[in-house]
Amino acid sequence: MTSVAGLYNYPIKGLTQQPLTEVALRAAHGFPFDREIALARPGGEYRAGMDFGVDKTEFYALVSEARLAGLTTHLQPDTGRLTVRVRGNSVLDVDVNTSKGRDAVLKFYARVLDLPRGVEPVFARDEGRRFTDTAHHSDRQMHFISLINLATVRDFAARVKQDIDPLRFRANIYIDGLAPWQELTLLGREFRLGDVTLRGTKPTGRCAATEVDPGTGHRDIPVPQLLTQTYGHQFMGIYVETVSDGLLQLAAEFALGDLVV
Repeated sequence: MTSVAGLYNYPIKGLTQQPLTEVALRAAHGFPFDREIALARPGGEYRAGMDFGVDKTEFYALVSEARLAGLTTHLQPDTGRLTVRVRGNSVLDVDVNTSKGRDAVLKFYARVLDLPRGVEPVFARDEGRRFTDTAHHSDRQMHFISLINLATVRDFAARVKQDIDPLRFRANIYIDGLAPWQELTLLGREFRLGDVTLRGTKPTGRCAATEVDPGTGHRDIPVPQLLTQTYGHQFMGIYVETVSDGLLQLAAEFALGDLVV
């Protein structure tokens, strides 16, 4: 039986994933609290209040800053409390809904990122915006949700003879029970996970962020290169969009039309 094996959101782009047991989805909207905050590069294209997306390279993230994965972060979205730990020790505990808390975050990450003296990231948060990798394409794609088929990850790991942690791919939804690469057959088609209807939109091309071990922050496996060598492309997973409102829960069963797979 194919079902949901993992649910995650990423309140701050590039920082630690946060596991969920359930999530209330709305049609044409992404995961609640997913990539709603980012650390933008000073002097870059991002401007507070902008109503369009910019490329992911405009933000500090694992694609360039592998060291971010060495910190364990947790943001409580309803209270704004952000905690950061290093090897289990608390190094930051602030409220990002206050100017004092945001200033502390920027000073802290300026040190983490070894920015020049007097240079800090820009705290990016704009009502109704998400800093997803697809946001610069269109507002519709800004709300795309990332889905990974665990069987595909296992097939890749076996072929390259490497231990591949699925969390490298920073997906919102992980499903298990499909055949390897069967998720690609969902592109352009509607399917259900529990009571929620989704539609496959496009394959997810992978970048250097997936080279980073999510537990250590070390750039240790050239995932995009290995995908190309193994399969002739750099895809892993697909993007989907929500078609109906509903509560998505762990273990929700997959169905394609009336067929439960």
